[in-house]
Amino acid sequence: MYTTSFAFFEALWAAGVTHCFVNLGSDHPSIIEAMVKGAREKKDRFPRIITCPNEMVAMSMADGYARLTNKPQCVIVHVDVGTQGLGAAVHNASSGRAPILLFAGLSPFTQEGEMRGSRTEYIHWIQDVPDQKQIVAQYCRYSAELKTGLNVKQMVNRALQFAQSAPQGPVYLCGAREVMEMDIEPYEIRQEMWKPVELGGLPKSAVEDIAEALAGAKEPLLITGYVGRNHAAAPALVDLANTVKGLRVLDTGGSDMCFPADHPAWLGLRFGNEAAIRTADVIIVLDCDVPWIPTQCKPREDAKIFHVDVDPLKQVMPVFYIQAQARYRADAITTIQQVLEQLKSNEALRAKLENEESDKRWKAMEASYTERLQTIASKAQPLEDGGFGTGHLCAKLKELCPQDTIWAIEAVTNTAFVHDNLQPTIPGSWINCGGGGLGWSGGGTLGIKLASEYEAKLKGEKGKFVVQIVGDGTFLFSVPGSVYWISRRYNIPVLTIVLNNKGWNAPRKSLELVHPHGLGSQSTNEEINISFDPVPDYSGIAKAAAGGGLYAAKVDKAVDLENALARAIEAVQGGQTAVLDCKVALGC
Repeated sequence: MYTTSFAFFEALWAAGVTHCFVNLGSDHPSIIEAMVKGAREKKDRFPRIITCPNEMVAMSMADGYARLTNKPQCVIVHVDVGTQGLGAAVHNASSGRAPILLFAGLSPFTQEGEMRGSRTEYIHWIQDVPDQKQIVAQYCRYSAELKTGLNVKQMVNRALQFAQSAPQGPVYLCGAREVMEMDIEPYEIRQEMWKPVELGGLPKSAVEDIAEALAGAKEPLLITGYVGRNHAAAPALVDLANTVKGLRVLDTGGSDMCFPADHPAWLGLRFGNEAAIRTADVIIVLDCDVPWIPTQCKPREDAKIFHVDVDPLKQVMPVFYIQAQARYRADAITTIQQVLEQLKSNEALRAKLENEESDKRWKAMEASYTERLQTIASKAQPLEDGGFGTGHLCAKLKELCPQDTIWAIEAVTNTAFVHDNLQPTIPGSWINCGGGGLGWSGGGTLGIKLASEYEAKLKGEKGKFVVQIVGDGTFLFSVPGSVYWISRRYNIPVLTIVLNNKGWNAPRKSLELVHPHGLGSQSTNEEINISFDPVPDYSGIAKAAAGGGLYAAKVDKAVDLENALARAIEAVQGGQTAVLDCKVALGC
């Protein structure tokens, strides 16, 4: 048989989708038949199927894969309930601009055997809902129902065009059993005709205005959040920072490694609150969702602000605006290149950039950078009671892990300490969720490792060492029972570091920002219901899920930390996932 389902998988493979993360159900008989047929007849030209016992983990794996490679992967779930099971992962992919194709079946629309695929089970009535697409449509760049097999390849490629066109994100297709069972004639489409939309650069006047402003600035600042998804962005920003002496670069998104920490212009990662925002006279906001939080920090009144983004209006955010004198929809890399060319080719601008004042700014920036690193190091020392904080832990991780390690981060309130001490410098080496749906990093880390190994194998190389750093509450959100079973089943070895501070501390921070002197500010974690006491055995949970085939350990003393990390790293390098439960102090 050559069915809609088989043509669906052919379309995925032809479009570059190499993996399908699946959670199957009663809507998938023809999908299963197609999987078996593909495995037997097209072994090297058919997507690899990864069974995921939880939908959020499945989508988070596809998300992690896409974050590293910019290549969309497929997630297949079960009717409305599986679509709902995707949960916060849909939000994460939408906010974090991760291209993913979601597919779910629909309950059969015939019930008396009129067509192959008609209703055969009790649940087919229960799972028949008015409009299944609407469960996730507001988070998706595109959603549609497959109504015939005759154009299934066109529909798959139309969806992928949306997923891969900026701003990238998830797309959703669904199809009833009868449609997916439909016998059709084999056919091909011209794949080269289905490329995503490409963005251009800035208009000439904008290039001139931005270049003029930067050249004349005394405290220029560039704020970004997503440009690092394109691994060519960091070198381009370094060139810009070297050209505009004194330009500093701040990351307020933390989704990608946007600017290397070994450059003196590096201000690190801060979520919308940084002193440089208050003092800058020229600010470029480049591919960033939240450059600053006005109730905490905002630019000075006379600052010149230029906003360049793939989506400057933030069309899915009901409330968003910044006081920019100009805003443009443009590609970030093209924008940087245009501005650089203008700065380097215009003699008047070069004169402003190459003088005694610019040299003074560069030296002042170098001194400030040195002081910043010294402050970070001083705060990352072991504690007097023998314990340690997240900063010290991450400094040790940086020291012991391979230099090209990929860091998958979901540290929530500890994120700044993690970033300050890991100090990533390699494009693609830092990947954060980008959204607010906690639990991304479990599946996300596996997807990143899977992608690293697959892409490296194509080049005859070996994949990178991958480390997940996750808060204790977030670890529980990640569905570890599913994550570590998948890790063992498919031999995807990663190192998980659990930051165990006995609870959810983000809600306390949120509380105190609104009610700094309220009742809650004087209450214990137990009283405000954010405590994890008794403390779960996090590494034990993971080991049980892996059927015992996992390295599990705990550490709570600084004197034991280096040896504990070394043993965990050795286990992962030997092919076994390791989970290290680290008791960390708050606020450092």
